[in-house]
Amino acid sequence: MKLIRPTIAYDKQIQAFRNEFCHPGMSMDGGGSLIRYPDTRDWLELVERYSSPKTVPEGRAVATQLMYLREEDQTIVGVLQIRHALVTEELRRYSGHIGYSVAPSERRKGYAAAMLNAALPVCRTIGLDRVLITCTRENEGSRRTILKNGGVYESTVYQPERDRYLERYWIEL
Repeated sequence: MKLIRPTIAYDKQIQAFRNEFCHPGMSMDGGGSLIRYPDTRDWLELVERYSSPKTVPEGRAVATQLMYLREEDQTIVGVLQIRHALVTEELRRYSGHIGYSVAPSERRKGYAAAMLNAALPVCRTIGLDRVLITCTRENEGSRRTILKNGGVYESTVYQPERDRYLERYWIEL
């Protein structure tokens, strides 16, 4: 298993991953809007724009987009996005530094915890000394993932726009 940056060389795998989320009621966190991009090239252009302070849209956070690749069969089992700074109230209150998703077919195998663990050194290289991660209070799997990686509960907040409660956790790096 390894974290990699997305490239067009993984087009087939990216589309297979994306297609697992293209069903009513499914959501994908940490995918940098992949769900909205049926063409991988368009998504990669967006990922590239967000990767630099020079090209990130105004009022948005620079972000590092990563995929978690199972090397033996070249399958993308997860995606993860690291936001370099919490530049908006939305990020500071609800989203945090890291969003991640594991393909529905690959859940309950420990990939989320391993992927988050592999991403924490990347956060350090970005210059972060702690990261905020949130999850809905119903998402027991995500809560366990965060706790397994040293997350310390801070608070629960209500997000009225999405009518949900989010638990906020900090991980010291």
